[in-house]
Amino acid sequence: MSLDQTFSIRTRIARPADVVFGWHERPGALQRLCPPWETVEASTSPEGIRDGAIVTVRNKFGPWWLKWTVEHRDYVQGSHFRDVQLSGPFARWEHLHRFVPDGPDACWLIDEITYRLPVGGIGKTIGSGFVRRELSRLFKWRHATTKTDLEAELLASAVGARHIVIAGASGLIGRTLIPFLQTQGHHVTRLVRRSPAGNDELYWNPGAGELEARALDGVDTIINLSGENIAGGRWTAERRDAIFRSRVDATKTLVGAVQRMSRKPESFLSASAVGFYGDRGEEMLTERSTIGQGFLPEVCLAWETHAQGARKMGVRTALMRFGVILSPAGGALAKLLPVFRAGVGGAVGGGRQWMSWVGIDDVLGAIHHAMLNRDAEGPINVVAPEPATNREFTRVLASVLHRPAIVPVPRFALETLFGEMADATLLASERAVPERLIKLGYTFRYPELDKALRHGLGR
Repeated sequence: MSLDQTFSIRTRIARPADVVFGWHERPGALQRLCPPWETVEASTSPEGIRDGAIVTVRNKFGPWWLKWTVEHRDYVQGSHFRDVQLSGPFARWEHLHRFVPDGPDACWLIDEITYRLPVGGIGKTIGSGFVRRELSRLFKWRHATTKTDLEAELLASAVGARHIVIAGASGLIGRTLIPFLQTQGHHVTRLVRRSPAGNDELYWNPGAGELEARALDGVDTIINLSGENIAGGRWTAERRDAIFRSRVDATKTLVGAVQRMSRKPESFLSASAVGFYGDRGEEMLTERSTIGQGFLPEVCLAWETHAQGARKMGVRTALMRFGVILSPAGGALAKLLPVFRAGVGGAVGGGRQWMSWVGIDDVLGAIHHAMLNRDAEGPINVVAPEPATNREFTRVLASVLHRPAIVPVPRFALETLFGEMADATLLASERAVPERLIKLGYTFRYPELDKALRHGLGR
């Protein structure tokens, strides 16, 4: 009896086969196809997916790292290519990617895998069910992501490729945004605080205001995502200063560089947060709402005020007020997952406070839409259309994970542990809606909480 097993999946994409194939050849494609619930390190070949190109992937599985070395073979442009494992966790692994036309404007994306588990028949008996479930989980996510990215690419192809500089590239948004923008056909340069490792990196030191303006000539868009993590612990005086200075210094340095540029960029997109509005109870918050009270509104105001310096120089400036970003790769959701998976999750501080959440793919989509849309300027709430109370969020997350949610976290415990930070983040009620994004014509990929969580977690 053969020990080989097979897995296949197909998805129709409303883009021509050669376009879908070309998407897989772009820089960032492999990183874009790594799901957010996995810790993956990948090194790609300069030859891309052509015959003989070698790819090395390190994938964390529990406490262990699994290393794969794969060679690309059987490359036929616009039609197919194959990945063959040279070394790795499987006894055999061959993955055929096929792109089959379905008329002139659409195609079928087909993945066909032949694999053999290690340890012969014992491995097949013990591991078959688990491996098949994980393959199904992975490739459903991959196909959904590829389909929505490519069908959204129509806007980018109509406007044209852009040269984008990103500050804060190593954060949750930045490291996800870069491969997305690359696969949309854009050229991305990262700002780094060390010696640049290649032509796609530029040195800067925002604490000292250092950024060479001449190196930015020719850049179309600057995206400012820099800022110290606000949820890193109690807000001591030192911590508050770090949160404030990291945002102000970075923004001042970028705007100062824009001022010195011989040719100004088309647009400047600067991160902010719905924390601008403060704790507002049941009030529905749009971009027209007034600023709230407290430390976070003060930080957001200073952040946005310095960013508006670019607008005064004639650069279209959008202030992206992010809500709670849902990704297992970082942020609030990553911190909640171990607790909920253990079955000890529950509502926080009574659960009546509103959470303005947004899926990570809609964060990417909103940034891209704002970058390309000439009417996108001023404050923009980057949140899903339907905010949820903390109690509702807790119920849906527990349901997606098939776990109970019966262990509430009382307010006094959070205030004892985290002080002001708990009141301003975990317990604050911010019921923000994306009025501006909707008026700009943005279509949400995952407007419903259940679907956003299921996609992001591969459930």
